[in-house]
Amino acid sequence: MNPWEALAAAFGLANIVLLARRSVWNFPCGMAMVAILAGVFWQGRLYAVAGLQGFFFLAQAHGLWSWLRAPAANGEVAVRRLPRRGWPVVIASGAVASVLLALLLAQTDAAAPIPDGAVAGWSLVAQLLTNLRMIESWPLWVGINIVSIGLYASQSLWVTAALYVVFLAGALWSWQLWRRALPR
Repeated sequence: MNPWEALAAAFGLANIVLLARRSVWNFPCGMAMVAILAGVFWQGRLYAVAGLQGFFFLAQAHGLWSWLRAPAANGEVAVRRLPRRGWPVVIASGAVASVLLALLLAQTDAAAPIPDGAVAGWSLVAQLLTNLRMIESWPLWVGINIVSIGLYASQSLWVTAALYVVFLAGALWSWQLWRRALPR
């Protein structure tokens, strides 16, 4: 087992538990996880998800700043719904980013251009929705995690694949918790 992959998984577990509970402390754990995973993915020739970790690091920093400015009365972060008119933008953005990344990766020695590009493209969109505290980020994370499990298993990144099984469960759990936290 790669010790770096195991360390990233430990930070990832802390991240998902804290995120589901809407704690701003999820972000420092997430920043440590993605910094480590960038190297793990690069070594595995998963270039899009390796580069995605840089975006995630910046997004985690932005999320920390954003969430510190948006607490509810009880100290937890308030969540909200994406307006209906936002869905076409979300779907188009995820699809275009995925296709463009897959086409770019196909020009390299990338191990799995299509799923690598899809995970990266859709993750960009889902992370932005998470930072905006939109509950609709969670069904996107469910789909992303399912594809990620297969991608990482196909590259023998077993610890990371197992982490994404936990992330899948965490996304389902978080979706439920955030639904309950929506303003009535």
